[in-house]
Amino acid sequence: MKTCHRFTRIKSDHERDIQGLLNHAALHPNRVSGKVSAKQAIGAKYAMARALSRHFERCRECG
Repeated sequence: MKTCHRFTRIKSDHERDIQGLLNHAALHPNRVSGKVSAKQAIGAKYAMARALSRHFERCRECG
């Protein structure tokens, strides 16, 4: 699948955010903030999927 540079940028930005949340959750596994970060990481994965899907539908280069 060939994708454009905007698709790659959107994906990398979301992955960086998700990794930051997962790192925080790993550092604080028994604290409330760690548990919240883990749940936010799951939500961020869904947000990334929605954003990439929306981009793929509308982009002339990708679709």
